[in-house]
Amino acid sequence: MNISITICEMNQPALLNIGLIAARKGAVELEFAVKKLHKLKVEKKGSTDYVTEVDRRVEQIIFEEIKSYYPEHNFLGEESGEEINNSNVTWILDPIDGTTNFINGFPHYCISLCATIDGIPTHGVIIDPSTKEEFAASKGKGAQLNGQKIRVSKQPYLNDALLSCSSRQTPEQSYSYNLLGTFQELYKHEITVRRTGCSALDLAYVASGRLDGFFHNNINLWDVAAGSLMVQEAGGVVNDLNKFNNNAINIRASSDGINDKMLKELKNF
Repeated sequence: MNISITICEMNQPALLNIGLIAARKGAVELEFAVKKLHKLKVEKKGSTDYVTEVDRRVEQIIFEEIKSYYPEHNFLGEESGEEINNSNVTWILDPIDGTTNFINGFPHYCISLCATIDGIPTHGVIIDPSTKEEFAASKGKGAQLNGQKIRVSKQPYLNDALLSCSSRQTPEQSYSYNLLGTFQELYKHEITVRRTGCSALDLAYVASGRLDGFFHNNINLWDVAAGSLMVQEAGGVVNDLNKFNNNAINIRASSDGINDKMLKELKNF
């Protein structure tokens, strides 16, 4: 992999630099693993939820790297769970967002890492190893893609917007929502919707203007912590994640120009 795992940007906050170093090491492991998909052992966590030994290994690599600098911090990983220490900093990690894409060799998955301070997402890193793209953001300092500043789109019209949603319904869910009905209503207004299977990258794409909006029900914090920060730092709007349970977040994120219109269309979703 061509991405360096040692070089830091001197003008970036220390926590963001450490996050980049750790996530890059995880990305190297992912790029190696994708060449041996035929040997992967895949387990099911739910009817449509998968985990591989690569998820666990990438999570271990990233957290061990961070702990070599900050052993006193807290850690929340999709695979390893929560490790609470006496710190106001918590690292939140999805080692492979888009595992179903990954195990099928579909090149749309990523590492999503966020450092929160006192519960507030403050530094975020999303790395797509398939495209060598690194999205990064720090609270109050903007968002970047491979070191270049990014901004949300200037799209003012919802019917011309490109949205994304990867919500799904499973037998394990104790709630229901009208997913098909919502899509039908959006299609009536000629709104284009993509379903990519990788929520973290969708949020990074909203931050970089490739998508105009993203919505998802009952999603986990590790899927959206880094990406929601990026959208906000790129000038976009994200609903308040703090009022939701960590494992049952309903998120709407978009450029400022279509936010009110998108929320109105999704009011029954």
